[in-house]
Amino acid sequence: MEQTIFSPLRELKPHLLMVLTQVGYTFGYFITETSFNHGLSPYVYVTYRNVVAGVVMFPFAYFLERSVRPKLTLYLFMEIFLLSAFGFCLSLNLYFASLKYTSPTFLSSMDNTVAALTFIFAVAFRFEVVDFQKPRGIAKVLGTLISLAGVTTMTLYKGPTMRNLWGPLIHIQPKSAPINETGLKGSILTVTCCVTLSIWYIMQASTLKRYPAQLSLTALMCFIGAVQSAVFTMIAEHDNPSAWIIGFNIDLWSTIYGGIVVGGLLIYILLWSTEKKGPVFVTMFNPLSTIFVTILAYFVLGEKLYLGSIIGGFIVIMGLYLLLWGKEGDKDVDIKTKVKRQYNSGDGDVEECRI
Repeated sequence: MEQTIFSPLRELKPHLLMVLTQVGYTFGYFITETSFNHGLSPYVYVTYRNVVAGVVMFPFAYFLERSVRPKLTLYLFMEIFLLSAFGFCLSLNLYFASLKYTSPTFLSSMDNTVAALTFIFAVAFRFEVVDFQKPRGIAKVLGTLISLAGVTTMTLYKGPTMRNLWGPLIHIQPKSAPINETGLKGSILTVTCCVTLSIWYIMQASTLKRYPAQLSLTALMCFIGAVQSAVFTMIAEHDNPSAWIIGFNIDLWSTIYGGIVVGGLLIYILLWSTEKKGPVFVTMFNPLSTIFVTILAYFVLGEKLYLGSIIGGFIVIMGLYLLLWGKEGDKDVDIKTKVKRQYNSGDGDVEECRI
C-alpha cells in the first residue's frame, strides 16, 4: 500500500526538482544583475562563485560517495577538465557578461534555445532516440519546435503593454548607461553561451557514464572551474586589480547565493536529473525560468509586461508538456530493453520477462 501511494511521487521527483531548479535560477538572475549594476565584475563573480560552491560541496562529496566514487584516471581528469571549461568557465563568463549588456528577461528568453540545440546534439550523438513512426517520437520533435516558437514570440513580438497593477515593490539600480537589449555585442555573447551550454549538457551525459558520482563530479568541476576562471579573470581584469575586492554588501550575498544554491545544489540536481532522464529532459524545463522571470519582473519590480510575453509563455508551456509526454515513451522502451536482455541472458523465467 505504501509503495502504491509513493510511487507517483517517485516518478514525479525529477520533474519537481527541475521546477525548483528553475525557481532558484530565477532569483539568481535578479540578484546577480543587482550586484553587476553595483559594480561587481562578472568574471570575478564567476571565480568566487566556483570557489564557494567547491568548498560547500567537498565535504558532502568526500564522505557520502567514498564507496561509489570511481578512480580518477588521467584520461577521466582531462575529460572533467574539459567539462569544467565548458560548464564552469566559458559558459558562465559568457552568460554573466551577456547579462551585463542585456537584461534578465532577454537573457532568460534566449536561454531557452538551449533546449532545441541540446535536442539536435543529442539526436546527432545518439543520446536521444526519435522514432517518427510513433506518436511519442513525433511529439518530442513538435514539442521542441513549439517551445522554440514560444521563445521566439516572447523575444521578437511585444504587442500592447499590460497595465501595471501597482508600483514596484523592489527597486533595482538601473545600468549606468542605457544599453539596447538586442545590441550586437549582447546577442553574440548570448548565442555563444547557448551553444556552449548545449555542448556541456551533452558532455555531462557522457561523463556520468564513466563517473557516476554526482556530488564528487560537482565538487571537481567547481574547483577546476575556479582555477580556469581565475586565469581568465586575471587576463580580463589585468588593469583593474581592485575588481577582486568585494565588500559586505549585495556583491557578497550574490556570490554566496550563487555558490551555495546555483553553483552547488542546483548543479548537483542537474547532474542527477541528467543521469536519470537525459540532457534533453533537463533543458526542456528552461522555459519555466523565462516565465518566472517575466512574472517576478512585472509584479515585484514593476517592469513592463507585453502581450507577446503572455502568448509566448502559453506556447512554451504547450511545447514543454508535449515533449514531456513524448519523453515518457522512453521509459517503456528502457523497460522492454532491460527485460529483453534479461530474457536473452537467461536471468529469470519466462513469466518474469513478460510486460
